[in-house]
Formats: sequence, C-alpha cells, structure tokens
Amino acid sequence: MAAERTILERLEAAIAARRGADPSASYVARLNAKGLDAILKKVGEEATETVIAAKAGDRAGLVHETADLWFHCLVLLEREGIPVAEVLAELERREGRSGIEEKASRKEP
Repeated sequence: MAAERTILERLEAAIAARRGADPSASYVARLNAKGLDAILKKVGEEATETVIAAKAGDRAGLVHETADLWFHCLVLLEREGIPVAEVLAELERREGRSGIEEKASRKEP
C-alpha cells in the first residue's frame, strides 16, 4: 500500500496543476502569470505579516500567517522547479545537529 501523501505533497500537486490554469479562475495561475517578482513580493509580505503577528502575541494570527507564508513558499518552490522533497531532505540532513554546528559547516562565499 502506498504511503498517505502529506498535506505538503498534496499542496505541491495542487499548485503544480493550477499553475497553467486560467488566471481568471486560479489564484496560483494569476500569481504565476504576474511573474517571479510578484511571487517574491507575496513571500515577503507574508513573512512580514508572520513577524507582526508573532510580535503582537497573536497566536491565531501567527498560525494563519505562517500557513500563508508556507503556501507562498510552495508556490515559489514549484515555480523554481524545486520539489518539496528536496527541502524536506535538507531539513532531515540537519536534524540532530546544533544550529551553531550546522552554520559553521557552511562554506563562506
């Protein structure tokens, strides 16, 4: 039996399916039709709204804005051809390492 797909995988599939849809009928298609800068702007806006909700101590707002941020990050990843599995693999690679150790292991540009 195939493993149940996670919500991230289901969203990834939905975003991929909607990307080429009619922009008048799909938010994802409309956002993609506006181009990469529009997607980046939405990611930035949602990140800012997430920070504002956290700073205000607004638990429900923080949950809502984080969901918006994650969704728009998924739209960005799909546009750039990066599967969710690749990001999850990177998180898994870092699992169990201290943040200080992980950062120190990165090569300086």
